[in-house]
Amino acid sequence: MGYKSLRACLKDLEKNHHLVRIKEEVDPNLEMAAIHLRVHEMAGPALLFENVKGTSFQCASNIYGTLERSKFIFRDTFSTIQTLIDIKNNPIKAIKNPFQYLDVSLTALSALPLKNPLSKPVLFKETSIDKLPLIKHWPKDGGAFVTLPQVYSEDIEKPGIMNANLGMYRIQLNGNDYILNKEIGLHYQLHRGIGVHQSKANKKGKPLKVSIFIGGPPSHAVAAVMPLPEGLSEMTFAGALANRRFRYTYKDGFCISTDADFVITGEVFPNENKPEGPFGDHLGYYSLTHDFPVMKVHKVYHREDAIWPFTVVGRPPQEDTSFGQIIHELTGNAIKHELPGVKEVHAVDAAGVHPLLLAIGSERYTPYNQTKQPSEILTIANHILGKGQLSLAKYLFITAEDEQKLSTHNIEEFYQYILERINLKRDLHFYTHTSIDTLDYSGTELNSGSKLVVAAYGSKCRNLATQIASSLNDLKTFYNPQTVFPGVLILQGNLFTTYQIAQKEFEAFNDELKAKQIDLTGFPLIVVVDDASFVAANLKNWLWVTFTRSNPSHDVYGVNSFIAYKHFGCDNLIIDARIKPHHAPVLEKDISIEKKVDKLFEKGGSLYGLK
Repeated sequence: MGYKSLRACLKDLEKNHHLVRIKEEVDPNLEMAAIHLRVHEMAGPALLFENVKGTSFQCASNIYGTLERSKFIFRDTFSTIQTLIDIKNNPIKAIKNPFQYLDVSLTALSALPLKNPLSKPVLFKETSIDKLPLIKHWPKDGGAFVTLPQVYSEDIEKPGIMNANLGMYRIQLNGNDYILNKEIGLHYQLHRGIGVHQSKANKKGKPLKVSIFIGGPPSHAVAAVMPLPEGLSEMTFAGALANRRFRYTYKDGFCISTDADFVITGEVFPNENKPEGPFGDHLGYYSLTHDFPVMKVHKVYHREDAIWPFTVVGRPPQEDTSFGQIIHELTGNAIKHELPGVKEVHAVDAAGVHPLLLAIGSERYTPYNQTKQPSEILTIANHILGKGQLSLAKYLFITAEDEQKLSTHNIEEFYQYILERINLKRDLHFYTHTSIDTLDYSGTELNSGSKLVVAAYGSKCRNLATQIASSLNDLKTFYNPQTVFPGVLILQGNLFTTYQIAQKEFEAFNDELKAKQIDLTGFPLIVVVDDASFVAANLKNWLWVTFTRSNPSHDVYGVNSFIAYKHFGCDNLIIDARIKPHHAPVLEKDISIEKKVDKLFEKGGSLYGLK
């Protein structure tokens, strides 16, 4: 739909039974987030908070809470955008069939950003940061955050909207050392377009002008998170997805989105940073306090009927999971065009997205060899780990299809295929002292950790165990043996203290296996955790704990492990996924807040009847 505003979208959702109004006064300090989390967990509707304590503005959340609702919002343009991205990645299609794709080409041209004429006034009022909805999401958060911002910056060497960047980087509005109404925190991570812009501005010794758009047509938020093909601007994409051109003007040298609900303008000066965080983040832990750029606030604008959109980030799946699903649906086969030989790449949401990639590639290098083994997929693995945000992954499991039809989205089947074929003396490949996700605290320091590529291909070489042998119940080093699916053994360990003690524990475990002659052939993968029953309860728990709480270089061990010519191998791969002293705290709800919001779900409350 060509929504002109966020309010128009919300009215449409309400008309079609996708939205519920909350009339009771709700506190932005933890209560709104608690309500959102509970409704999202129910796969419930979008929410419009009509009475928010401490502000005159209404707030909306869970707008993109399900893929179905997101596709409903963009129902008139979804298929056209899929085609547009496809021909952008593969322009030969359009050249060979120009008339077939004429409508799509015209859509792209008609979606170019539209500058409002100076004669048309911008309908924005001014306010200040303290008058905005200051929503705090988790108990240990450093303050209130904007969680659906569209952060706009321009290239100082190539100014103008067509060379601009629109990204979704979290914004801290208050708390820490920020001077209220004058300073806010701008958190961005590796491989972000705004970083290039700030680097260029810094070299010239000039401040970077930044505009933060909040709200507006839903396509603007999606554009801010889309990994678009080279040469396709976020603003053009937003216009095409909304079937309404991105409208803008300039005021005091800052770009203003005239369809946004709120706009915060300001400058980022060279080498001026302040502590930002903590913040409950998408790995299910707090990202801790670190220095990030501070933005000096210039002006804060809002529409007459402004609505403040927000989401809550936490252990997946959350609303940002739907963003990932939208991206996957829209981009389709883009990865195949960008990385030759790749058939699928799946950034696993349940593992926090960046920690774990599953991939299927091709094996065409040596078709004349009788013995099948990883070859081309090793080259493909390097391509994947050299591509944008995919390079932040810690674990990459990759294989190539043989006779069996395989999908990375059938995670259990994919792992069984890998574990049945893996040669643990050959198929483990480490990268050390390299970059990982800024929000991942399993590494040695901020942004720094390691990677493990598991490249398995060939004939089936083992049967995977499904039962726990009685001998495993008598282990002294680790205990409470469990399994979550065939081939994976989960063991519980004592509280992790130091890596030196951990090393001794795994040496003792090896000795114990030898002394008791325990055969673990059917369990090529062993994971040691703090709570084996929790991890074995379901696949999501296993994925989350295993891949968010381990750093390959430090936490991977092996049964009968060896190093030959710098290559690590073993009989059984062991991942130590216990919480380490340097890890970030796990996100936990405030029980008193949970009890306080119960009334909204009881008889007479606005959310009564939701299940």
